[in-house]
Amino acid sequence: MDLSRVATREKLAARREPYWAALATGEHLGFRRTASAQGGTWLARAYDPATRKQRYKALGDYGTLPASVRYGAALKDAQEWFRHLGGGGQHEVLTVLEACERYAAAVGKKKGAKYEAEALARFRRYVFPDPIARIPLPKLRRHDLQGWRDRLSGRPALVSRSTKRDAEVRTRERSAATLNRDLVPVRAALRMALADGYVLSDVAWRAALKPEKASGRRNVYLDKDQRRALIEKLEPEIRPFVEALCYLPIRPGALAKLAVKDFDPRQRTVRIESDKAGGGRSILLPHATSDFLKRQARGKLPGAPLLARPDGRPWDKDSWKRPLKQAAAEAGLPEATTAYTIRHSTITDLVTGGLDLLTVAQVSGTSVAMIERHYGQLRRERAAEALAQLSLNPA
Repeated sequence: MDLSRVATREKLAARREPYWAALATGEHLGFRRTASAQGGTWLARAYDPATRKQRYKALGDYGTLPASVRYGAALKDAQEWFRHLGGGGQHEVLTVLEACERYAAAVGKKKGAKYEAEALARFRRYVFPDPIARIPLPKLRRHDLQGWRDRLSGRPALVSRSTKRDAEVRTRERSAATLNRDLVPVRAALRMALADGYVLSDVAWRAALKPEKASGRRNVYLDKDQRRALIEKLEPEIRPFVEALCYLPIRPGALAKLAVKDFDPRQRTVRIESDKAGGGRSILLPHATSDFLKRQARGKLPGAPLLARPDGRPWDKDSWKRPLKQAAAEAGLPEATTAYTIRHSTITDLVTGGLDLLTVAQVSGTSVAMIERHYGQLRRERAAEALAQLSLNPA
């Protein structure tokens, strides 16, 4: 049947069963005639030889377009769906919103309901209200994601999220580092959709969601005296956690996830099972650090947090941020002091102390390239000082 002519479609009787036009072997474009003013709705049908079943996709009524161009629009969308299936894509077509929801559910299944809620909260703030949320993944283009990124970049970032009704809502300009963090879950959701066949290429987001070069508060360095001053001002319940940050140059989140079973007092090792860089690495500890962790593990079950809060729960960024900020202020330290500041400071000491960059990267759980990028200048300065000692001229 030729469905391309408006006059032909208007003469069709209204019925539930669509009228089908063959496009190619196993591929059909359908039109369901209705009594409405719009005329009818369009469908696509594809035969799956593996299952010997027909697959269907509703295309819509294209009511916003003139009747003369609806066939062309439906044909284009149907052929795009056929190509998607032919390339190994899933029968179901997800929107960006659905892909994000699916990713959040997978995070919750793997890490727990709290992490699912955090991912959904970020999506609800920055993705779901945006027009990009309604775009089907096969139709997603680079300019769509670039436009969303530009809109997000122009939005202020929340500094205070107090739930009190009369609390002042403070914002600041969205930094490159904050933008990068906002891009991470969206990029992860799209990669998951790619891996599962809901989209067949990452061309749309490969460049549009590329992280920006960012620098910021982690450049703050605290020497050992400042770190001691910080610990002295801390409340007793959080002091062991921050002290452990001073002993181990790992990410605060990875430290918070350490369980008693991850620490081996006989071998003097701690195993990092959960980290941004991936788990499964062990760190050999000096005696003083091992003794410190022995005291933290005493009387606890193997599955308990090695560094727990008073109620037995592990620390997280929401629980350590405020007391750390307060202690830093009381100690007269820079306002930008955070838990990551301590990690940055310990890595700086390792680099300036002469430890090779490969070992620093392995211990801290990052790449040599990242260590070189952020700390390479320290090694170059140290090398220059060493070269100065080679001079034959008296000082």
